Amino acid sequence: MERDFRQLADQYRTALLDNVLPFWENHSIDVQGGYFTCLDRTGKVYDTDKFIWLQNRQVWTFSMLCNRLEKRSDWMSIAEHGAKFLAQHGRDAEGNWYFSLDRSGQPLIQPYNIFSDCFAAMAFSQFALASGQDWAREVALQAYQNVLRRQDNPKGSYNKAYPGTRSMKGLSVPMILANLTLEMEWLLPKETLDRVLAATVQEVTTDFLDENLLYENVAPDGSHIDSFEGRLINPGHGIEAMWFMMDIASRTNNLGLINQCVDVVLNTLEFAWDQKYGGIYYFLDIKGYPTQQLEWDQKLWWVHVETLVALLMGYRLTGREECWNWYEKVHHYTWSHFADSEYGEWFGYLDRRGEVLLNLKGGKWKGCFHVPRSLYLCWQEFEKLAM
Repeated sequence: MERDFRQLADQYRTALLDNVLPFWENHSIDVQGGYFTCLDRTGKVYDTDKFIWLQNRQVWTFSMLCNRLEKRSDWMSIAEHGAKFLAQHGRDAEGNWYFSLDRSGQPLIQPYNIFSDCFAAMAFSQFALASGQDWAREVALQAYQNVLRRQDNPKGSYNKAYPGTRSMKGLSVPMILANLTLEMEWLLPKETLDRVLAATVQEVTTDFLDENLLYENVAPDGSHIDSFEGRLINPGHGIEAMWFMMDIASRTNNLGLINQCVDVVLNTLEFAWDQKYGGIYYFLDIKGYPTQQLEWDQKLWWVHVETLVALLMGYRLTGREECWNWYEKVHHYTWSHFADSEYGEWFGYLDRRGEVLLNLKGGKWKGCFHVPRSLYLCWQEFEKLAM
C-alpha cells in the first residue's frame, strides 16, 4: 500500500459518510423514542429491546459529529431523539443507569455496573456541547459523578464474587475513565481533569502492564493471579487503552509515554495475530492455556477498527515504521473481511477463518459506535499526515 495519505483519508471519509452513517440513519430510528440496534444485514429490526450502552453511544456519535465535523440538522435531530428518550427512561430513582429497557422504555435489567453511566456521561457531554442545553449538561455531570463514586466497586450490590477470597480489578474501568474524562474536559475543573487523567495513566501503565502486555484483570495491588481471569489477555482492550493513553500523552508531548504505548500495541499484535488465518484473536491466555471464553478465536469488528486507530496515531506521533507495517496488514484484513459495500455498515463477528459468523449489523453489543468513531478518527489522522 503506497502512502497516499490523501487517498486514504478519502477512503475513510467516504465509508463513514456514504456507507455507515446512512445505515443507522435509515434503519435505527424508532419513532416511539430511542434507537433500534438489533438490525440484520439489510437493516431489518429483529429485536426491539434497548440497551443503554448502545443508546448512549449513538447519541454520542451523532453529537460528536455535530461538534467536530458539521452541525447538520439531521444529525442533531437524531442525537436529540435518543437523548430525550434516555433522559426520561434511562435511570432509576437514585440516578443509576439501567442496562436495558423494553421498546417503550420500561426497565428490563438493573444498573449492575458503571459502564452504562460511563457512556451516559460521554453521550450527554457531547450532546450538551452540541445543543447548548443545560439539562443535558446536568445529566452528563451526574453520570460522571456516579462513575467516580463507584469506580472502586463498579458492580456494587450486583457483584457475584464472594467478598475477600479473590479480589480483582479490571482494566476496563481505568481505561474507559481515561477516555471519558477527556470527553468531559469542557465540563470539568482543570484540577479534576488533571488528577483523574494522571491516576488512570498511572494505574493502567503500572498495575495492568507487564512485559509490554496489558492484563485484563489483576489483584488490587497489581499482582497477578493464576486463574482463568488472572491470566486473561484481551488484545482489543489493551490496544484501545493504548490509544487512549497516547491521546492523553500527546496533550503534553510526553514522547516517553507515547513510545511506551506504541511498544505495547506492537507487542500485543505480535502476541495476538493469527499466523494461520490472519486477524486478531478475541481472547488469549498469557500462558497458552485454554481460555474460559469459548469464542476466544473469533475475529471481532471493534478489535480491528480500534487497532487501526492506535497504529495510525502511533505512526503519526512517532514516525515508527513498525506502526505503518502493521497498519497495512490490519487495514487489509479489516477492509476485506468486515466492510459490507452492498448494504452498508460493517459485519461484527467472524469465525477464526474470517468468514461471517453472525449475519447482523447490530445487536446487544454492537451499535452505532466503534465503526463510525474509528472511521472518523482514522480519517482525521490521515488528514494530519497529509498536511
